[in-house]
Amino acid sequence: MSYATTLFGTIKEDFAVILEKDPAINSKIELFFNYPGLIALVHYRIAHKLYHQGFKVVARIFMGITQWLTNVDIHPACKIGHRVFIDHGHGVVIGETAEVGNEVVIYQGVSLGGVSLERTKRHPTIEDFVIIGAGAKVLGNIVVGAHSKIGANSVVIRPVPPNSTAVGIPAKTIIKGMSDDLNKIPDIQYQLFNYLQKRLELLESVAPKNIEFIESRKKLETLYQEFLKAKV
Repeated sequence: MSYATTLFGTIKEDFAVILEKDPAINSKIELFFNYPGLIALVHYRIAHKLYHQGFKVVARIFMGITQWLTNVDIHPACKIGHRVFIDHGHGVVIGETAEVGNEVVIYQGVSLGGVSLERTKRHPTIEDFVIIGAGAKVLGNIVVGAHSKIGANSVVIRPVPPNSTAVGIPAKTIIKGMSDDLNKIPDIQYQLFNYLQKRLELLESVAPKNIEFIESRKKLETLYQEFLKAKV
């Protein structure tokens, strides 16, 4: 796919991608009132150009005002590709040396942050077609490979291979070659709990059937039922 080569053309792409990807939109007018991520991204495009033309302080002030208006904090020096969709936008932070590729989707609360105070490449590189779930933190000079997915609230501190899915704290790569459907990300905590429950049942089935054991099992069953009630 070919992308725009001018500032105005790139901004037009920013508007168009929301109309294509967001099923919640009903009118183009909503773009100006309900999409702070879009407003922040358009302001970033202008500030980025100013920053690299030598007007660094002006660019920083402009993005400071943008942060106040939209609650999206984007450093004007970072690199953001074409047709990026910042959905909802609230609490998104993109650091100075971060690089975001084309066709990336970023949900609310995402941080592309640094873990170093040195003046060097200290923020992540997000390659093309990556989806980053709400609240995820991608930290340090690492690469998230193309077509990968980051689960909501994950903390990514290691590189993620292309076509992979990473979830957890710290995030681990759990699937490779996965489809674009974020709903198919497995619940690893549920899987672990299910494994432990099945293992316990197996051990109980071979345990001696004495009175002491039966009484202990009743107590465990009571605790388990209390857990289920608390979960609901």
